[in-house]
Amino acid sequence: MHEETIEAMARAGIFKLRIPKRYGGYESDIQTVVDVLTEIGRGDGSSAWTGQLWLHGAWIVGLFPDAVQEEVFSTPDVRVSALLSPTATAVRTEDGVVVSGQWHFNSGALHSHWDLVNAISITDEGAPKPILALIPMSQLEIIDDWNTSGLRGTGSVTTVAKEVFVPNARVLSITALTQGQSQSALNANLPLYRSPVILTGATLSSVTGLGLAKAALEAFLQRLPGRHIAYTAYDNQAEVQLTHLQVAEAAIKIEEAAFHASHAASLLDTKAASGETWSVEERSRVRLDAALIALRAKEAIDILNTASGGSSVYSSVPIQRIARDVQVLNLNGLLHPNTNLELYGRVLVGLPPNTLYL
Repeated sequence: MHEETIEAMARAGIFKLRIPKRYGGYESDIQTVVDVLTEIGRGDGSSAWTGQLWLHGAWIVGLFPDAVQEEVFSTPDVRVSALLSPTATAVRTEDGVVVSGQWHFNSGALHSHWDLVNAISITDEGAPKPILALIPMSQLEIIDDWNTSGLRGTGSVTTVAKEVFVPNARVLSITALTQGQSQSALNANLPLYRSPVILTGATLSSVTGLGLAKAALEAFLQRLPGRHIAYTAYDNQAEVQLTHLQVAEAAIKIEEAAFHASHAASLLDTKAASGETWSVEERSRVRLDAALIALRAKEAIDILNTASGGSSVYSSVPIQRIARDVQVLNLNGLLHPNTNLELYGRVLVGLPPNTLYL
């Protein structure tokens, strides 16, 4: 991302949305954040994707001990990247862990102050235990390998840890996080921190697709006046019945994506306010909502991309970038439609979920 984009996001207060008020944050609910990220996605998918990760990373820091929060949030507009893939090991010591390994798809790492990384620690009984370690980005090496077809601006590079010591205060159990356990005394009663970590992350990441789909429709309609359809008798694409069908179908799919975003946000905010226990069906439904946001957005964009003609392949035309970005979004493991449809279906027929990431 360009530095001027990050500076503009900071000036707009984006990085304060999910930070406690005692540090100058806004403690915004999920619906507010969904709306903001959707608007950012209308301008650029990479900015929305990276922004939501920084917001989610800062929110997760609020689950750490209060002393750790003091350290992290002392940096104005602090940016915290976050990863869930357990592709590293953590060796226990008396007062912490020593982490070694690497993490691919580390979005925003090039501009982050801290990194939340997943690693596997071995318990005294010999069982693997996933942990989340908070590491200053300065202690990690960066491999600039993000050469991709879409979401290029996210800078989702690979980060490497070589025997990095992390004190116990900056280590959390993934199992405890998924069960809603927090190490913060000051945040214990804040509704902001009652939402499941995984479901919050899935919802916020998926709405990048909603913003992209809205941008695609706007861009298509802007280019439409005066366009003809090559090698046909149609001099005005806007008067062609096929175009009417395409625009209508795309618009409805965007509305469907917006519905799923609102449904997920409403459930997350309502549960957070009431403190009610989540059922497995509710948890898997939010995962499905996130997947359907991404899927319906892609379907809408695919329709508009098909209708955009040969001139749309030029890099100056937004639809080609939007189409590549939403394709990459739909391949994300946490959002993949097939994975989440299967998960929801398993739960509906009475089988246990086949994932810990709920």
